Amino acid sequence: MRTRTRTRSGDRLAVLAGARLDLLRVAPGARARFIALGGVLISTGALAALSMAFALHMALGAPWAVAVLVGLGWGLVILNLDRMLLVGMSHEPSWKRNLAMALPRVALAVVLGTVISTPLTLQVFAKEIDTTIVTMQAEAAEEFTDGLDADARYAPIPTLETRVAEQQAVIASGGTADPNADPRVVAAQAERDAKQTAFQTAVDRFAELQARAQCELDGSCGSGDVGQGAAYFAAATAATQQAGVRDAAKADLDAAEAELAQVRADAGRAAASADARSVALAQADLVTDKAELARLTEARQAEQAAFDAENARSDGILARLEAMDRLSAERPMVGTAHLMLFLLFLSVEILPVLMKALLNMQLPSAYDRLLKVRDDEEVEAEEIRRDGRQRAQQARADLIVAAETDRMAREILDRENAAREEAERAAERKARRKEARSLRRLVRLVTGRPPAAQPAPEPALIEPTLDTIEPTLDTGELEAMMAAPSGVSLYGTTTVPAPRPAAELLQPMPEAR
Repeated sequence: MRTRTRTRSGDRLAVLAGARLDLLRVAPGARARFIALGGVLISTGALAALSMAFALHMALGAPWAVAVLVGLGWGLVILNLDRMLLVGMSHEPSWKRNLAMALPRVALAVVLGTVISTPLTLQVFAKEIDTTIVTMQAEAAEEFTDGLDADARYAPIPTLETRVAEQQAVIASGGTADPNADPRVVAAQAERDAKQTAFQTAVDRFAELQARAQCELDGSCGSGDVGQGAAYFAAATAATQQAGVRDAAKADLDAAEAELAQVRADAGRAAASADARSVALAQADLVTDKAELARLTEARQAEQAAFDAENARSDGILARLEAMDRLSAERPMVGTAHLMLFLLFLSVEILPVLMKALLNMQLPSAYDRLLKVRDDEEVEAEEIRRDGRQRAQQARADLIVAAETDRMAREILDRENAAREEAERAAERKARRKEARSLRRLVRLVTGRPPAAQPAPEPALIEPTLDTIEPTLDTGELEAMMAAPSGVSLYGTTTVPAPRPAAELLQPMPEAR
C-alpha cells in the first residue's frame, strides 16, 4: 500500500514536470529526473507563496490570514508559469535552437525570481531594516520641520507670538508708560542730582574748614599756636563763608526737588492717559493677532500631523529597499550577505528552467527519442485516420452521385417510353382517318353518284395531338456530375448542389410530318 502511494505521488510530480506516464513505463530511467523537477517546481511555488505573504503584510499591512490566502494563490500562479516554461522547452537537434529557446525562458525566470526573492531577503534582515527605517523617519521629520520653518507662509508666526505676548503684558500691567522716562522728568532729575552733588560738596568743604579752624584753636595743626590767633580767625572766617555757600546750595537743592516732584506728577498724569490708550490698542490688536496666529498655527500643525501619519506608515517595501541600500552602503558585510542570500533564492527560482535548458543541450535521452517516435506515430496515425475519413466521405459522395444519376436515368427512360407510346397511338389514329377517307372516295368513283344520304357521321373525336418529343439526356452535365469531386464535409454533410429537374434535361424534338 505504501509503495502504491509512493508511486502515485511520483507519478503526480512527474506529470507536473511535463512527463508522459506511458513513455515513463517504457523508459523508467527518466522517472527520477522528472520527479526531481516536479519537486523543484513545488518548492518554487512554495517560496513564491511565502514571498507574497510577506510582501502583502509589509506593504499593505494585510492580516496574516488574508496574506497567506493571497500568497497561496500567487504560489499556484508561479507554479503554473514555471510548468509552462518547462513544458514548452522541447529537445531540438541543434544546440543553437535549444539556446534560442532557453534564453528568453531563463530571462523570464530571472525576472520572476527577482520579484519573488526580494521580499524574502528583506524579511531576513527585518530587525536591521526596522532600525534603519526609524532613523530615516526621524531624518524625514526633521527635514520636514525645517522646511516648514523656512516656508514663507508660516514666517509671520514668531513675530505674531512676540506681539501677542507684548500685548498681553500691556493688558495685564495696565500700561507700560513710565513717568520717569519722560524727558522733563529726566531733565529735572538731572538738575536735582547736580544740585545734590553741589550741596554735598559744600557740606564737605564746610566740615573741612570748620575742622581746620578748630585745629588752629587747639594748636594741633597749622601754626601750632594755641588760642585765638590770626590763623584761627582766618580759618573761622573761611568756615563762615563756606556755611553761606552750603546754605545756598541747600536752597537750590530744595528748589530742584520741588521742581522734580512737580514734573514727575505731570508726567505721571500723562503716563496714565497713555497707558489707557495703549491698553485699548493692545486689546484691539490682540484679537486680530491671536486669530491670525491661530490660523497659521492650525495650518502648520495640520501639515505636520499629516506628514507624521504618513511618515509613520512609510515602512513598506520601497522604504525597506531604501533602508537595505543604506545598510549595504554603511555596512559592507550586510551588503555581501544580502547579495548572497538574494542569489540563493534566485537560483532556487530559476533552477527548473535552467536544468531543463541544460538537459536540452545534451544528447537526446531515451525518453526524448521515445517522445519523438511517439509523436511521429501519433501524427502518422492521425493522418491515416484523416485520409480514411476523407476516402469514406468521398465514397459516400460518389454513392450519392451514382444513386442520383441512376434515378435520373430511370426517370428519363420512363419519359422516353411514354413519349414513344404516345407517338405510336397518334400515328395509328392518323392511319385510320386516312383509310376512312380513301374508302369514301372509292365509293363515289364506283357509283358515280354521291353515296345515299346517310346519317351524318358523328363528329369525330378530336384527340389532342402532341408533337413527338424525343427525350435526350444532357450527357455533358451527367459526365460533369459523375466526374465532380466529392463535396461531402468532414462531419458527414454534403455540399453537392441539388440535381436539375428531369424536365430541364429533356429537349423537345418536333415530330416529322
